[in-house]
Amino acid sequence: MPSLLRPSGRAFDELRPIVLETGVTRYAEGSCMAKFGHTHVLCTASWEKGVPGWMKGKGQGWVTGEYGMLPRATHTRGRREAAQGKQSGRTQEIQRLIGRSMRSVIDLTALGENTITIDCDVVQADGGTRTASITGGFVALAIACRYLQREGVIKADPVQKQAAAISVGLFQNQPVLDVDYPEDSSGEADMNVVMSSDGGFIEVQGTGESRPMTRPELEAMIVLAEKGCNTLFAAQRDAIASAR
Repeated sequence: MPSLLRPSGRAFDELRPIVLETGVTRYAEGSCMAKFGHTHVLCTASWEKGVPGWMKGKGQGWVTGEYGMLPRATHTRGRREAAQGKQSGRTQEIQRLIGRSMRSVIDLTALGENTITIDCDVVQADGGTRTASITGGFVALAIACRYLQREGVIKADPVQKQAAAISVGLFQNQPVLDVDYPEDSSGEADMNVVMSSDGGFIEVQGTGESRPMTRPELEAMIVLAEKGCNTLFAAQRDAIASAR
C-alpha cells in the first residue's frame, strides 16, 4: 500500500483510539460509552417485561434500537428532533440498523417475552456514529443479558455471538479504515460494515460518493473492515469481562 497522509496522521489500516467504558450510568441494566477517537456515543440497554403486541404469545423476546444526536454533538447546534415533531430519515435508518444488528446475534427464544431497548445517544460526532453505536450497543446488550440471567429473569444467556461495526472508505483514492469526518466529507467512497464474531457479515452499506468503486477497491475495504472488527471484538470481550 503506498504511503498516505491521512488528516489524523493515522496509517491507512489504523483505527482511531477505541474506548469502551462500561457502567457509565446508574440505572440502566447495561451501559457503555463508546469512544472512537472524537466520536463519543452513550449506549444503554433497558429491560422491560413483555413484548410488542404483534409478538405476544410467540414465546420470543424483542431487541430494538433508538438513536439520536444531542444538540451540540457537532460544530453547530442542531435542533432536537422532538422539538421538530418528527425523526429524520437518517435517524430512522440508523436505529433500524442498530436493532437488526443486535437481533442477528441474539437467541430471541432464550430471551423469553422480554424487550431490551438499546438507546444510542451521540454526545460528540466526528464520523462513524452508527458504527460506534452498534459496537457499544452490543456491549450494553451483553451486560444487560448477564444481569437478567443473574436476576433469574431468563435461564440462559441469549447472546450467541458478538456484533461490531466499522467504517471504511476511499480517501485520496486509497482504501482506509475507520473513516472520520474529514475523510468522510472529502473521500471518494464510504462504507459501513457490520460483522458477527464468527466472521459473518450482518450488513454492508457502501456508496461511491464522487465515483464508482472498483472491485479490487471494494475487496480491499472489506479486508480492512474485517481487521477492524476483529480488534473491536477483542475490545468488547475485555469490556464485558471487566463490567460489574
